[in-house]
Amino acid sequence: MAAGSPTLTAEKKRWWLSNKKVVDKYLREARVLISTQEQSNVSAAAGLLDAALSLSPRHEAALELRARSLLFLRRFREVADMLQDYIPSFKVGSGSGGDDDSSSSLGGAGDHSSVASSAPISRERVKLLSPARERSDGDRSFRCFSVSELKRRLVAGLSKSSDREGQWRYLVLGQACCHLGMMEDALVLLQIGRRLASAAFRRESVCWSDDSFASFAGEEDGTATPLPSVLETASQLLSHIKLVLRRRAAAMAALDAGLPAEAVRHFSKVLDSRRGLPGSFAAGCLIGRAAAYRATGRLADAIADCNRALALYPSCIAALRSRADLFEAVRALADCLHDLEHLKLLYDAILRDRKLPGPPWRLHSDVRYRDIPANLRALTARIQQLRGRIAGGEGNDVDYNALIGVRRGCSRKELERAHLLLTLKHKPEKAVGFVDRLEFLDDHRDLDAIRDQARMSASILYRMLQKGYSNIMVAVMDEEAAVKQRAKEAAAAAAAAAIQVAAAKTADKPKADRYAGGKECCKGPEKAAAAVFQGVFCRDMAVVGSMLSHRAIPVKYEALSC
Repeated sequence: MAAGSPTLTAEKKRWWLSNKKVVDKYLREARVLISTQEQSNVSAAAGLLDAALSLSPRHEAALELRARSLLFLRRFREVADMLQDYIPSFKVGSGSGGDDDSSSSLGGAGDHSSVASSAPISRERVKLLSPARERSDGDRSFRCFSVSELKRRLVAGLSKSSDREGQWRYLVLGQACCHLGMMEDALVLLQIGRRLASAAFRRESVCWSDDSFASFAGEEDGTATPLPSVLETASQLLSHIKLVLRRRAAAMAALDAGLPAEAVRHFSKVLDSRRGLPGSFAAGCLIGRAAAYRATGRLADAIADCNRALALYPSCIAALRSRADLFEAVRALADCLHDLEHLKLLYDAILRDRKLPGPPWRLHSDVRYRDIPANLRALTARIQQLRGRIAGGEGNDVDYNALIGVRRGCSRKELERAHLLLTLKHKPEKAVGFVDRLEFLDDHRDLDAIRDQARMSASILYRMLQKGYSNIMVAVMDEEAAVKQRAKEAAAAAAAAAIQVAAAKTADKPKADRYAGGKECCKGPEKAAAAVFQGVFCRDMAVVGSMLSHRAIPVKYEALSC
């Protein structure tokens, strides 16, 4: 038994050494593949790194190379799953303090990199003179140096390893969170990573000699990533994130202050930015702009934004709730009932699965698991009420005036202008244009499915607008016909009254004048015809004069003598 114990120890040692050799081989091959910067080679390198991590799950170099490979392949969700314990919102939501086993399996030194100066320093890691420097000294048995210089270089060398172990996590995960739409987390992570990288570079530059000074990080493990380029990428992402978050905060502040038009302007700037936005972040901005549109009375635009958000994420609870409220506001009760039933199915699935939809590191700011049972009961009661209203015949009484945004009794010009603007803005062909300005993940649904969903929902809204325009135009035409009929009747009544007044005046003339006129008319046939024509002309002019007297039109009667 005593003789077999050293053999067993040797076998364990050989097994450990063989695994280490295999892991080192995988890392060398992965670095060669990654250096080509081709997607197929990087994908093969990721497979090699997965095999290496299966043998040594805590190997720091393998973890870093795998995270950078996934980031290059735009598999951002896998990066977040790999480093989810470093996401700030996930830590706050889960209540973990960063001391759990999962963080240690990913290399827990990254959590303490910002406070490396206060952490206890192990004596085994202290090396005053490296082997390379000892060889360069030749046969000299000692080296002249000052104590202060030794202390400075010693502290720099001790903090070098701890900073490098953690800074790549913040930079890589910050970029992944930015592409996942978690802008607040990306802002915090990138700021920490940039600060740690800058501090580590300054400390490393202190212990370098003048002829070996270089601005490269990762030379020891062969990655050779230029530190200035890493910091430049982080700075560009940080400025973009700050701009987007600043505009969204301004939009929300304007909406809370009762300035919905200003909120619409800020949300539109965010959504129409030149740099692509992640789909999840754009969906949140679309829901916020829909609320601003509703506050301004533009319900059709609000429904269109909810349609776009649901095309991006069909299980978005906030978008379904907002669109159901908008449909109920315009009295489209059938569509409202459809959205509420879909929302009820989502609530049932959450209670069945005992978790919110999506990965665990993505928090839902507007939905909490403990509120789902109460929300489900209220939703069930609302669905029953809507079914009763539809059975009572209220389902076909849609308020198209509120949908199009025109007042009751509007003119034809107002209706045509509002309809033209909505038609040009919400054509089904134009409804898929917003998809090209967004950024989607590799694990997202097919883009054709998103476009089809957006086009179908836009077609439904377009048909509602056309039907509303037809119904309102019929009412406008009826009103115009009624106005014309009333004007015609008023003109006829005024003409009849004028004729009666003229006839009364003619009847009051003296009989002698009429006899004299008759004697004059008997003098000959030509004079009689002229007298008759003259009398008719005078009566007609009297009627015209009485009609003109009711208006403010100056008329000269000197030329109307007989």
